[in-house]
Amino acid sequence: MRSDRAERVILFEDDDDVRRAIVQSLELEGFAVSAFPSANPHANAIDRDFDGIVISDIRLPGMDGRQIFRSVRERDRELPVILITGHGELQEAVDLMREGAYDFISKPFAAPRLLASVRNALEQRALVLDNRRLRERPTNTSIPLPMQGESDRIAQLRNIVRDIADTDVPVLVVGETGTGKETIAKMLHQGGRRRSGALVVLDCAALPDQLIDAELFGSETIVAGMSRRSVGRIELADGGTLFLDNVDNLSPAAQARLLRVVEEKKFTPTGTKSSRSASFRVVSASTVDLVKLVEAGRFRSDLFFRLNTVTLQLPPLRERRDDIATLFVQLLGSAAQRLKRPPPTLTRAVKSHLYEYGWPGNIRELGHYADRIVLGIDRVPVSPIEMDLDPLPELVDRFEASLIKDALRSTRGSVKAALGVLKIPRKTFYDKIARHGIDLDAFRDQA
Repeated sequence: MRSDRAERVILFEDDDDVRRAIVQSLELEGFAVSAFPSANPHANAIDRDFDGIVISDIRLPGMDGRQIFRSVRERDRELPVILITGHGELQEAVDLMREGAYDFISKPFAAPRLLASVRNALEQRALVLDNRRLRERPTNTSIPLPMQGESDRIAQLRNIVRDIADTDVPVLVVGETGTGKETIAKMLHQGGRRRSGALVVLDCAALPDQLIDAELFGSETIVAGMSRRSVGRIELADGGTLFLDNVDNLSPAAQARLLRVVEEKKFTPTGTKSSRSASFRVVSASTVDLVKLVEAGRFRSDLFFRLNTVTLQLPPLRERRDDIATLFVQLLGSAAQRLKRPPPTLTRAVKSHLYEYGWPGNIRELGHYADRIVLGIDRVPVSPIEMDLDPLPELVDRFEASLIKDALRSTRGSVKAALGVLKIPRKTFYDKIARHGIDLDAFRDQA
């Protein structure tokens, strides 16, 4: 089934009958055709932003097909040019194909042969332009990667982090693995009054319970009459921020000892009896909802209330699909630089996978996928178990809405310019805006 986008074709053919026949065949298929008996001056108007293809007879008055092809190629080497050849022009057409012409069709030809070439050329052109738009999309390099994007939830999170960074309130960050919890901790630390101190990280899931005390509080022992002292994470965080990752993994005993430290900002190193003071901010993170652990009696309610003055819930990637393309292009560029490979062009299969897959590993998994694409490793087909099980109509609607938002974002909310990008009628555009609940004013505010 064809989309309602009118794909554009420019045709140069001096034979009136042939030109009319080609135009009729293309328009019956829904293509928007601009047909001319000669290239002058029309060929010079074709630029790098032209979102269609060119069909030209090799023999034309004035500027011929060879000159048209080479003129277009100077402006955009990736714009497909299909050449129509007559008797005795076969070798010339082959030579132009070697230079980069998309295809040649010999007269007389059947309409299906031309239509197949046109469809393939337009699909290639759409991919080229999509890749360019993605690569040219502006990014704010001052914002860490996981927090980049324009989805509503991420924009709101950035605002909250900015508002609470320069305070000392404890923050609990909740989110699935790979969503960027440590990134939030870094943003809070670097944007706060304790930025000159250290950001000290303790992964509560990585240490057995018997080592937690020594890691948190430090230790002092006497060996052969000499005192040996190990500084704990709390003392290291004095004047800075203590980030407790996977805090839900703490045992009940460790929770009790941590509670006193959080309440009183005092700790006692293992092997000593004297307590010490430390001033630090606490940011903790969990992959599970601590409220449920409290209700189940697996997490102390008093410690929970000490840690969550503010709770930040990070959305999984499947709930911020509008940001996937932006994040992936940046990850792709970073992977290409790190692996010393040229950035690859995104194929239709890759783009479909980006929007249709469920991404259970979130941004971390997206980064691994970018590495594989840069390395040229074909990804194994995704099994139904790995796939997001949303119904196909919902996936299609989300993809369509993301394309419309991309067009509005790139045109700064200009409806006229967005219609030019999307190639759909104005009425269809407004119907889709209403169906997807897209707020046009939100994009105009970006101008």
